[in-house]
Amino acid sequence: MTDRDDSRRIRDFYSALYGRYGPQNWWPARTRFECATGAILTQNTSWKNVEKAIEALRGNSMLSAEKIKAASHERIAVLIRPCGYHNLKARRLKNFLDFLFADYGGVMENMLTEDTDRLRERLLSVNGIGEETADSILLYALGKPVFVVDNYSRRILRRHRLIPEEASYSEMQELFVRSLSLDAEVFGEYHALIVKTGKLHCRKTPNCEGCPLEHDPHDPGIDSF
Repeated sequence: MTDRDDSRRIRDFYSALYGRYGPQNWWPARTRFECATGAILTQNTSWKNVEKAIEALRGNSMLSAEKIKAASHERIAVLIRPCGYHNLKARRLKNFLDFLFADYGGVMENMLTEDTDRLRERLLSVNGIGEETADSILLYALGKPVFVVDNYSRRILRRHRLIPEEASYSEMQELFVRSLSLDAEVFGEYHALIVKTGKLHCRKTPNCEGCPLEHDPHDPGIDSF
């Protein structure tokens, strides 16, 4: 197939998923900082566990940049224990807070005027923040039109033979970006719909029956990671 065919399929996927599931209202957060915190805590765990950690921070009046920066590593680690790897993630939160205060005065809104590519580079320079986390912060916390790629995206794209096995994060991201309008709302909705589809159908052991994408050519035996 040509790149044009692949782009059409990407757009068709979005229409099919949105038509089936409707808006997902992601990211569930009350503030930009809460969203960024969730993006860091959700690494290698389920969102249900992140919600427990977020509620523990909120219940202890700790869900602000100032409070987390001032708190000890041990205090933060105890509160976020439900999300797993709590000591590691407490360090990553602290690293992000050091960056936020050093470069933006501790205020997420001060990031809004930064050039997106430059801001992404700066986020990726923070120890513990990788591409998916940086892009989640850019898209959901800051409303920047950056497409977030995750393992669900990789699995769906691989099984539908839209990417080769060795495709990089940036190559997958570029496929979505060149196929869609540069629209943060659409990017966020599409990513959320992919996650929902991955959880319901495109699992490690696939459940293709009833999937909105089941009639698009695919190989469910690919990528059982």
